[in-house]
Amino acid sequence: MANIFFDHISTTPLDPRVLEAMMPYLTERYGNPSSHIHDQGQQAVRAVDAARVEVAGLVGAKPQEIVFTSGATEANNLAIKGAAESRGKKGRHLVVSEVEHFSVLNALLPLRNRGFEVTTVKADGDGKVDPDDVRRAIRPDTVLVSVMHANAEIGTVEPVEEIGRIANEREVLFHTDATASAGHIPLNAGTAGADLVTLSAHNFYGPKGTGALVVREGVRLESQIDGGFQEMGYRAGTENVPGIVGMGRAARIASEEMGEWARHLGALGKRLREGVASSVEHLHFTGHPTDRLPGHVSFWVEYAEGESLLLFLSVHGVMAASGSACSSNLKGRDEEDLVASHVLRAIGVPSDICTGSITFSLGKGSTGQEVDHVLSVLPGIVRRLWEMSPTYLDYQKKIQQGG
Repeated sequence: MANIFFDHISTTPLDPRVLEAMMPYLTERYGNPSSHIHDQGQQAVRAVDAARVEVAGLVGAKPQEIVFTSGATEANNLAIKGAAESRGKKGRHLVVSEVEHFSVLNALLPLRNRGFEVTTVKADGDGKVDPDDVRRAIRPDTVLVSVMHANAEIGTVEPVEEIGRIANEREVLFHTDATASAGHIPLNAGTAGADLVTLSAHNFYGPKGTGALVVREGVRLESQIDGGFQEMGYRAGTENVPGIVGMGRAARIASEEMGEWARHLGALGKRLREGVASSVEHLHFTGHPTDRLPGHVSFWVEYAEGESLLLFLSVHGVMAASGSACSSNLKGRDEEDLVASHVLRAIGVPSDICTGSITFSLGKGSTGQEVDHVLSVLPGIVRRLWEMSPTYLDYQKKIQQGG
């Protein structure tokens, strides 16, 4: 049976070169960077400093602007809450897009409870945020604008450079969550006018449990973890040295090979998208048709429930996704109903379909043979689901009756 992983947007496999770089820090180089008097501690300090340089190079930042975290969720919380709390005297208003990740949207909840106001900017049918809408949403008391670089569910790349320019002109901090995009498409924090950038190692072939927040020089944040003074005082706790080393090596590899990956994924993504379009009826693609992540194909099919599509694809050895990896975890302990994706609702997908979208996200190791296998099994899966669907049967009756 095939074993095809087309869910790289949720995570990527660890690059063997990354594992090789990490191994010494999982074995003989076990020092704590805070114990820098002796050799073991000094080795750890040098390793973390080197990784800071590599991660900074990926996004056009300075090494001293990189704050390592446990992942993107912590980085987003530090960016949103830390910026709001540090600038509370200037104002208590934030602007975000409606298609942000849960780790941004849910970080706003405690701030709202403490009197902060949030304006949510809508996205269009392709998931794009209009920079002029951001401009109109900014008020004299606005302290932060947060708009992601690219959306994991629908693949749309946002106009962050223009949004960043608007925020800079109004002297408002700009945060962009680059979890889905960093290491896959170019992003320069300076060119984008970003004061804060969220990064996640496991999304560009690095280890899980490690992320970073770019904090532009001169920007101050309130720390969200009480304890020591690691990571320039922004993030208390002993550094995850093996993870940080792995993130650094993954960032360096991505910096060197990103263009090659993008060309490969662009060609495969085009092949997959065109093949699906020509073989499956009642199909609706989601996200922007061109301004999107390479190798990302997302859609929904009328009369075919997405979760069932995933299950049948899995039977044929194909692993894909429906909605975001985090939204599928919103089920109650005793409840099996899927939660409708807020991103799909935002772009106008019918509410009964919002639990049924499909996202194929290819990786640097994906092949044309894998794409062809998916195209060979998908139409038959859709037809089988239609045969099981009462709504499709009703549709067929109406067609036969000339309705």
